[in-house]
Formats: sequence, structure tokens, C-alpha cells
Amino acid sequence: MFDLGFAELLVIGIVALIVVGPKDLPVLFRRVGQFVGKARGMAREFSRAMNDAADDAGVKDVANTIKSATNPMSSAMDGVKDAAKSMTDIDPTSHTGKLSAERQEAKRKIELNAAKTAAARKQREAEEAAAKVAEMEAAATPASAASEDKT
Repeated sequence: MFDLGFAELLVIGIVALIVVGPKDLPVLFRRVGQFVGKARGMAREFSRAMNDAADDAGVKDVANTIKSATNPMSSAMDGVKDAAKSMTDIDPTSHTGKLSAERQEAKRKIELNAAKTAAARKQREAEEAAAKVAEMEAAATPASAASEDKT
């Protein structure tokens, strides 16, 4: 709206200092700040009211339609998404649906078998570790008893 740089603001400040005086300058700046805040609030409210009116009139839908028409990549991706969605919607009574159910059951069985195998392996490793600990303790016990006998 207004394009004021640092130099212009400095000139305005110096002129205000000369015209208003140093005593009343803070009051002036406070009132100017309040006025600018109120003006921004009114502009924001006006803009919000215009956007609400445009939404009620359906302008947003038209704008989205125009935007999708001007962006062929987006509309092509929407077509691909729709096609992929139609391919993943499977009728459970069709041949493909029955095959899908069979595959899901086979997947569940494979996962169950893998979990059982992993649990058995972990149990076997735990038993081997416990046996190794017992063996090391047994080997350490006679050596400590022999060292105590020498003293």
C-alpha cells in the first residue's frame, strides 16, 4: 500500500518532533499506532466478510475447478488415484475377492509360523545361554575352592 523506507520514516519522525515537540511526541505516536491498529482490524474484518460472501456464492468451487483445469498434472494424478482406488475395491464374492481372502489366510499362517519359529529359537538360545552359565559356574567353583584350600 504505502512504500515507506527507513529514510522516509526518519524524515517524518524529525518533522513530527519539530511540529509537535518532544513532550507530546509519545502521545502522538501512541494515538497513530492505535489508529493504524483499528484500520488494520477493519480491513481484516472487511476482507473476511468478502471471503465469506464469496464462499457462500460458490466462487471457491469455481476457482478450484478453474485451477484444476489449468493444472493438467494435478487432474492426471486425480485420474490415476481414482483408477487405483477402483482397483483396490474388491468384491468379496468375485473370483478375485476369493483369491484375496485365500492370500490373506496364507499370509496369516506364514506370520504365525514365523512367530512360532522365532519363539522356539529364542527359547533354545536362552537354554543354551543358561547351560553355558551353569558350565562356567561349575568350572569356577572348583578353582575357587582349590585356592581357598591353599591358604
